Amino acid sequence: MAQVSFIGAPIDSVGRGGGAELAPAALRELGILEALGAEDAGDLEVGVRDEKRDPESGLIGAAEVLAATATIRAEVGARVRDGESPFLAGGCCSVLPGALAGTRDALGRVALFHLDGHLDLYDGETSPTGEAADMPISVALGLGPAAWVTAAGGASVAPERTALVGFRDKAESLEYGMRQPESIEPAPVQRSAEDLRRAGPGPAAAAVAATLAAQAPLWLHLDVDVLDQEVFPATDYPMPGGLDWEQAGAVLAAVRASTRLVGVSLGCYNPAKDADRACGRALLDTLREVR
Repeated sequence: MAQVSFIGAPIDSVGRGGGAELAPAALRELGILEALGAEDAGDLEVGVRDEKRDPESGLIGAAEVLAATATIRAEVGARVRDGESPFLAGGCCSVLPGALAGTRDALGRVALFHLDGHLDLYDGETSPTGEAADMPISVALGLGPAAWVTAAGGASVAPERTALVGFRDKAESLEYGMRQPESIEPAPVQRSAEDLRRAGPGPAAAAVAATLAAQAPLWLHLDVDVLDQEVFPATDYPMPGGLDWEQAGAVLAAVRASTRLVGVSLGCYNPAKDADRACGRALLDTLREVR
């Protein structure tokens, strides 16, 4: 087993302090290093403090988002080249394009298992907020704001090596005019939260992970809003209809079992909404069980 390196990326693309950017520190306090058996690689110097939406890219805090992507790309790439297994803890899921770009730089290609309540295929025009967290899949596929795609060195993952798993925002995304996965050629794999429940979360995830891993080393992204809002309220975009802990654990265990898994990113845990840290502790319990 490769050495797990815990890397904090305390960035929250809303452009204000607090919120999800507090996650790396809170997770350390709760014992994530012990839960993962990880070495602490410290926090990267990233963050967004500019709340203005850039008219060209459509991004809030555009310059800071691009700088963060470059920093994450360099750090993850170096760790993967050294044979380590990065565990990148955001902050929000805007950390993902940099992580995938760094892995691609190191290994030549990468596949993505994206476990998230949202499809994250907005761009600078269709995003209702301008938050970078709306767009990481678009950027990773080379379809997002041009400046952000450039900061990531172009597309970092091919659509046929991308699986969008656990989402439940289809109706909302259609309402806002977001690019839909089936409009991309070839289309990414799609497994909604309802698809997982129908097929069985563990077997469904194992089949998807095997398909991806046959093509390239595998990166796992976990956005905590894949969990139902009653199960995990400590996130900024809670929604009903999500997974419970048992279902999420089955999915994670199936992906973690892959011998081609090279790294993990975690996004959108907001400790400011978790005063007693019940959500954080439950998250660590699940990560410990699937380690």
